[in-house]
Amino acid sequence: MPSTFFGLEIASSGLRAANAALNTTANNISNTNTLGYSRQQVQQEAMNPLRVFSTYGCAGAGVNTLAIERIREQFYDNKFRQNETKLGEYDTKAYYCKMVEDYLADDGKTGFSSVFDQLAVALQNLANDPNNDSVKMAFRSTAKSLTDYFNNMYGDLQNLQEDVNDEIKIRVDHINSIAQDIATVNKQINVIEMSGGSANELRDKRDNLIDELSAVVDVEVEESPIYDQNGNDTGATRCIVRIAGGQVLVDMNDYNQLMCVARKADEKVNMTDVDGLYDIYWTNGTQFGMYNESMGGELKGLIEMRDGTNGEYFHGRATNINYAGKTTRVTISVGDSDLLNMAQCGLSDTGGVINIGDQLYYYSDWSFDESAGTYTFTIDNEKSDQPLTVVKLNREATINQGVEYQGVPYYMEQMNEWIREFAQRVNDIFTEGLTGAGEDAGILFTGTYPNGSGEYTEDELNDSRGNGKGYYYLTAGNVTITDELMHDASLLGTRENVDDENTDGTEQDGVEQNNQVRKIISMINDTEQFTFRGRTAGGFLECVLSDAMLNASNANTFYATYYSLETSIDNQRTSISGVDEDEEALSLIRYENSYTLASKMISVLTEVYDRLILETGV
Repeated sequence: MPSTFFGLEIASSGLRAANAALNTTANNISNTNTLGYSRQQVQQEAMNPLRVFSTYGCAGAGVNTLAIERIREQFYDNKFRQNETKLGEYDTKAYYCKMVEDYLADDGKTGFSSVFDQLAVALQNLANDPNNDSVKMAFRSTAKSLTDYFNNMYGDLQNLQEDVNDEIKIRVDHINSIAQDIATVNKQINVIEMSGGSANELRDKRDNLIDELSAVVDVEVEESPIYDQNGNDTGATRCIVRIAGGQVLVDMNDYNQLMCVARKADEKVNMTDVDGLYDIYWTNGTQFGMYNESMGGELKGLIEMRDGTNGEYFHGRATNINYAGKTTRVTISVGDSDLLNMAQCGLSDTGGVINIGDQLYYYSDWSFDESAGTYTFTIDNEKSDQPLTVVKLNREATINQGVEYQGVPYYMEQMNEWIREFAQRVNDIFTEGLTGAGEDAGILFTGTYPNGSGEYTEDELNDSRGNGKGYYYLTAGNVTITDELMHDASLLGTRENVDDENTDGTEQDGVEQNNQVRKIISMINDTEQFTFRGRTAGGFLECVLSDAMLNASNANTFYATYYSLETSIDNQRTSISGVDEDEEALSLIRYENSYTLASKMISVLTEVYDRLILETGV
């Protein structure tokens, strides 16, 4: 039979439940505008009934307040984070693609089209008056303006690559900071929940950190309960956070850290790369895998902008190895058209790392044999982890890997290709001619040595070193006019170096002595003599700028799409976990009524007990 005070216990349980609900509602209302706060709700159930051995069998025992839990939908969390990863990637790409587009755009004065048009006009003036030194000087000045344009553009893009590289370091530091915070929160959550509580605010904090992380890099979260040796739930959970295609960043209280290691001068991947580009490693020395296809977020956008080569990279097969102790010379056979043309070659000339048969080796130099379609690399066996021997024959050889995006290196390689091809055509025409004084003419375009101590000679550009590189040494960054012509424009080879008549009796260079100039004019306007991606020489900007504009447009389109989705998904998530002021106002009235009625019940029972104890004679 229940106690005389059984009703009081029931009423007091209702009073406690209503009080907990009122306090929870007050907390919700207070955090209406708190970013990332999840609405909380009191979970309660009816207590086990009490058997009273009467005809009605059992009597209700009141209400049991189980916990205060947050309302959160994991499905929308996952969708939101996946969207944030894409949004972060395309936000980064949109910003830097716009910068590339702005660099390439022609302002009507110093842009490529303006400078090239001035060069074409100067060429025509020179053709009309080839013996006028003032006209030659004017042409030389426009040619220098062209080289200055490429020098400046090359420098701007290298500065941009350096800025992107610095941002990669900032994002890596940000990832490390978030990882440490998540691990700390994981420990705090388990301390509270192993004691029987619900760490709602701490879980919100962890979710906010993961949301923030998802914009930087792709995130996967796995949480599972921890059981003791007897199979009982301890109340603790194991939370694992993986990034970049499944690499573990946080595991409960433990977290891994990333570090940026600057490449040395002899570890450059592309010829155009600035010194000190970062590779990312875990602090235990293993590679981070920053080129894996599963990675996303701002970090992916930055890496693709910094290293994107439109998928082009060095690859071939080892066909011959000459082992010579400290050094080994390995011959790599290649087949791709961009690897068979030195104008398109982007290999570093200061050394680097080559992968042969899944083993990394350091090379100090290389040469090219165009007729055989092979490269020969000089391997430094002392610097490499192990010597390169004949066991690597017929194995695949690669240098880095192609990043399928048109990033900064892509635009710089496009500039190099154009300037190498154009300079060689112009130089060949001028060196075939004679100066106004009837002397053999030299080249117009050359390049400065890497250390700035001099310039490449005509023989060096025509491969006097015998390494097959030739005009490879010429880049958009070092191209210039020869010192000789800068001091004396009359040395231009405007005259054709022939007799007065051809063997068929036709007349050769007439009194104007401008045939070589007219050959250049013909060359820059004829795709059969000079073509860049199917266009004439003046079509360079049209090709490259269209690439930049298309990339910027695509990035902006994707960004707008994912930004819209972010708003939609966040609204759906907020509709479940967010605080609605109207809903909380109704809850406040409902729980107030419950509290009032429970209080009234206690008041009624107090009067009953007074009458029972004080007024009933027992």
